[in-house]
Amino acid sequence: MSDLDQRMLLHDMADRLNTVADHLPLPDQIHPDPALSEILDDEVRHLARLLGYLAGESAFRHRAATRYPHQPTATDRRTTLALASAAQPAGAALAALGATVHQLGLLAHLAHQQPGPARDRSIAAAHQHLVDRLGDARTHLAHAAKQLRATADTQVTPAVTVPRPPAASAAASRNR
Repeated sequence: MSDLDQRMLLHDMADRLNTVADHLPLPDQIHPDPALSEILDDEVRHLARLLGYLAGESAFRHRAATRYPHQPTATDRRTTLALASAAQPAGAALAALGATVHQLGLLAHLAHQQPGPARDRSIAAAHQHLVDRLGDARTHLAHAAKQLRATADTQVTPAVTVPRPPAASAAASRNR
C-alpha cells in the first residue's frame, strides 16, 4: 500500500468516525423518544463495524509484519499504530453509547412511575446522564478522528520534481 493510500485510509477512517459523531444529537436535541432510540440503534451498529474494522486491520497488519519483518516501512508502522490507537477512543465511544441506551431505557421506565417530586428528580438525573454520555461519545469519536488525521498529515509525502524552465541563455541561443 502506497504512502498516499495509507494517508487516504487514515483520513477515510477519521471521516467515518466523524460521521457517526455528526449523527448523534446535540444536547438541545436530546429527547427520550423513539427517534433517539432509532438513531442510537443505527450509530451503535456503524461504530461497532468501524471498531471491528480497526481491530481487524490492526491484526492483519501485525500478522503481516511478523511474517515479513523486513517489508513494513516506517509509514506502514505509523499507520498500523494509528489504526490500533484509534480503537481505544472508538471503544470508549461505543461504551458511552451503551450507557446512553441504558439511560434511555431508564427514562422510558421512569415515565410509567407514579408522578411526584422523586420521579421528576430521577427523570432529570437520567436525562442529564443521557446528555453526558452522548457528549462523551462525541468527544471520544472526535479524539479518535483527530489522532488519525494527525498521523496522516505528518506522514511524509514524496517530493514531486517539477521540471525547470530552460535557462535564459539557452532559450536565447535557440532563437538565433
